[in-house]
Amino acid sequence: MKTVMLRNVEVGCGKPKVIVPIVAATAQGILEKAQEFRAHALDVVEWRVDFYEDVFQLPKVLSTLKGLREILGETPILFTFRTRKEGGEKEIDMEAYTALNTAVAQSGDADAVDVEVFSGDEVVRRNIQAIHAAGKAVVGSNHDYGGTPDKADLLFRLRKMQELGADIPKIAVMPRCPGDVIALLDATQEMSGKYADRPIITMSMGAGVVSRLCGEYFGSAMTFGAVGQVSAPGQIPVEELNAAMDILHRALAPRS
Repeated sequence: MKTVMLRNVEVGCGKPKVIVPIVAATAQGILEKAQEFRAHALDVVEWRVDFYEDVFQLPKVLSTLKGLREILGETPILFTFRTRKEGGEKEIDMEAYTALNTAVAQSGDADAVDVEVFSGDEVVRRNIQAIHAAGKAVVGSNHDYGGTPDKADLLFRLRKMQELGADIPKIAVMPRCPGDVIALLDATQEMSGKYADRPIITMSMGAGVVSRLCGEYFGSAMTFGAVGQVSAPGQIPVEELNAAMDILHRALAPRS
């Protein structure tokens, strides 16, 4: 399996890399949160731009992104507009979505851009092509807040993301029972072991928090933690997340 480099962070080897989202509404709040993040152990910062009050004013988006880059230095930035249909804060038409993602990638200040893979194949291909042309990575995503599809459907969605060219396929689902969490983990280990030629991200939200901790064993290469406000159900404080993953990492380490 090939790994993906986001600046100096290699995704797809060792412990799952920790992503922490910024969900502030104002430029000042966004930049203050970035300053706060510098005191925490994390690998990637996600800017959830759909929370930003000026998200539809592109010059302000790019200016705020540049401010994030200046504060975060070499910490990779994942840029994400989460649409309302997939659990986000705002609606956006697909032309504006593509233009926003393209401009951000071309700015050079974000290292990866999230693309919702079930937005229509042509839209997705245009986004991926533009982001790759700018030399940036694509996290292809799908979020199901209504429940957990069966294993075959989970695998179909992850494989479709890979076929469309996403560098890191990602799926997040909502469990209704423990069996749903098991289905997600089973699909994760089968995808990573049989079909994936690149890193994947999977999680069972809410009560499925165990899935956020055990990616190293089942095959999920990244996980989401929180510093303050969360962006999705089940995210836990980044220090607790790292401590739990360290326990598993030591247990999985080869014995001499």
